[in-house]
Amino acid sequence: MNQILSDDDRGRLNRLIADIEKSKNTQIVLAIIQRSDSYAELPWKAFALGVSITGLLVFILNLFSLDWYSWISVLIVITFTLSGGAVFALLTVLIPGFAKLFLSSFRAEVEVQQCAESMFLSKELFATSQRRGILLLVSLFERKIVILPDKGMRDQLTKETMHGIITQMTMFLKRNEITQAFKAGLEQLSYSLETNIQGPNKNELSDEIIEEKGV
Repeated sequence: MNQILSDDDRGRLNRLIADIEKSKNTQIVLAIIQRSDSYAELPWKAFALGVSITGLLVFILNLFSLDWYSWISVLIVITFTLSGGAVFALLTVLIPGFAKLFLSSFRAEVEVQQCAESMFLSKELFATSQRRGILLLVSLFERKIVILPDKGMRDQLTKETMHGIITQMTMFLKRNEITQAFKAGLEQLSYSLETNIQGPNKNELSDEIIEEKGV
C-alpha cells in the first residue's frame, strides 16, 4: 500500500512523540489502518436496497403498461430488478464512501476497538517495564479513533479524558487531515498526562508509525 504520511509528517510527529515520552515517562505508538474489517454484510445490504428500489420503479412504470402480465415483461422485470441490486452491491466494493452508508456506527466502533486490541498484543506494546504504553490508532474507512492505554496509564487516561482527546482528533479526521489529527491527539495527551513520573525513562518501543491495510 502507498505510504499515507509523508516523511516530513512522520518526522514532525516523531519529534512530538519523543518530547512527550521524555516529559511524561510514557511510550506512545501511532497507527493508521485502512480498514478494520471486511464487513461482508455491506454488499448484501446494498443488494437488498437496490432490488427494493428498482423493483418499486419497475412496478410504477408497468402500472401504465398493458402487457404487464406477459411472460416477456415478467422476465424483463426480474432481470432489471436483480441488475439494480447487483449494481448497488458492486458500488460498495468500488466506492468506500457508498459502502459506509450501510455501516452502523456501533458496528464500526466495535471492529476498530477489536483491531486496536489485536494490534496492541501482536506488536507487543505491553512490553514496557512499567506498562506505560499507549496506542493511538486511526482507522480510515470507519473514520474512527481508538486510544488504548496499558494498565500503568489507565488511572490518568479515563474514559472521559480519552473521549475528549478523540473529539479533538475527529474534527481533523473528518477533513482527512491525518497528520493534524495525530498532532491534536498528541498535544491533548501531553496536557492530560502527569509530569515527573518516577521510574526509568528509556525508549522501549519502536518509534515507527504503523501503517497497515487491514482486513
